[in-house]
Amino acid sequence: MAAGRANVDMLNGPILRPFIRYSIPIMLSGILQLLFNAADVVVVGRFAGDNALAAVGSTGSLCSLFTNLFIGLSVGANVAAARACGARDDAGLGRVVHTSVSLGLICGGAVTLLGLLFAPQILHIMDTPKDIIGLAAVYLRIYFLGMLAMMLYNFGAAILRSIGDTRRPLIYLTIAGVINVILNLIFVVAFRMSVAGVALATVISQCVSAALVIICLVRSEGAIHLDIRRLRIEREALAGIVRVGLPAGIQSTIFSISNVLIQSAINSFGAITVAGNSAGSNIDSFIGTALGAFYQAVVSFTGQNCGAKKYHRLWRILGAAVACDLALGIAMGVGVWYFGEPLLGIYTDSEAVIAEGMIRLACVGLPHALGGIMDSVVGSLRGMGRSVSPMLVSILGVCGFRLVWILTVCKLPGFNDNVAMVYISYPISWTLTLTMHFLCLIYELRRLRRGAAEA
Repeated sequence: MAAGRANVDMLNGPILRPFIRYSIPIMLSGILQLLFNAADVVVVGRFAGDNALAAVGSTGSLCSLFTNLFIGLSVGANVAAARACGARDDAGLGRVVHTSVSLGLICGGAVTLLGLLFAPQILHIMDTPKDIIGLAAVYLRIYFLGMLAMMLYNFGAAILRSIGDTRRPLIYLTIAGVINVILNLIFVVAFRMSVAGVALATVISQCVSAALVIICLVRSEGAIHLDIRRLRIEREALAGIVRVGLPAGIQSTIFSISNVLIQSAINSFGAITVAGNSAGSNIDSFIGTALGAFYQAVVSFTGQNCGAKKYHRLWRILGAAVACDLALGIAMGVGVWYFGEPLLGIYTDSEAVIAEGMIRLACVGLPHALGGIMDSVVGSLRGMGRSVSPMLVSILGVCGFRLVWILTVCKLPGFNDNVAMVYISYPISWTLTLTMHFLCLIYELRRLRRGAAEA
């Protein structure tokens, strides 16, 4: 399958420049997705008060809990499509396209149903403060109505990115992002709909981005053309998607469970700390999302090169990712910490909330490059088709460690009244897990090259 002029060539020549070219639109797309939530938080904090701000912020980890299993499957779709593209298997790529969109429909409906049925009950289990739980429940019920659109966009964008096209997903999210901001202002400022208004604006914008990416696939020519009449689950394509995507989704879901536990621990400090954490996490999540673009680039570059059996390029791909993680991660980490107070001031006028947010930025934002490098090593493993080992290592090194930390260290006298002791579990767990992932990568690369030599 010939690459379009806008598509990045992942198989030939130098790696760093095309790697950055591929990553930048993904980075901007991810930042736009974050701006959906940031616009919600800023508008709510400014025009609906700190309780509404805390209500929206307290739902973030719960939303991730319900969606990450299925969004992980889109990583499997990316790898399956990239390997088919690298191997020039147009028929296989077509099967992945139609199976991926079908999965998006099924997963989106399932998440919507689960969210509507169980999200309010889980808010109670999470010890969400009583003064914000009603608003949080309203936000969640509306937000989950957009899950079908979110899933369709993620699966559709994964297909486009697998062939080197990161430009069109960016364009679609830009359009949706502008609509989201405009509707936020209309619903919250003009109509005074509070958290219901920002949730509704997000749902409408998600529907727009999903519609645009599906129309793009329908109008595309060649192997990625989507024929609505051919929508079905193909067994072979499903196996390729699930082999990588299911462990990735399980890992993300368990990550979300650990984040729910962390959110519960933060909730115990009261609404001011919850609001500060909400604003701070919105800021430092821009770092994680920017670095996440390098993870997605590693997955696609490694997948295509494995499909083409160009194994000698894999270390160079990872090296490019680590260099980008260090450069951008350190710069952004220092930047958000140094300018933390004015950045937090965008979300709230409360000095107490800003002070709490600064604690989060110091403990999680500054060392975020470690998390980016960890994810890039995982991306290399997944692009090679290895997804179970990074899942198990991540569950042990990140989720297991954070759970033990919260249940032990954070309960000790002198530590149990300091929210920084909760946040510090992030950089420690990143360091431990990165070390284990790197050892797994060395083993897998040696096994892959041995297999190629014996073939």
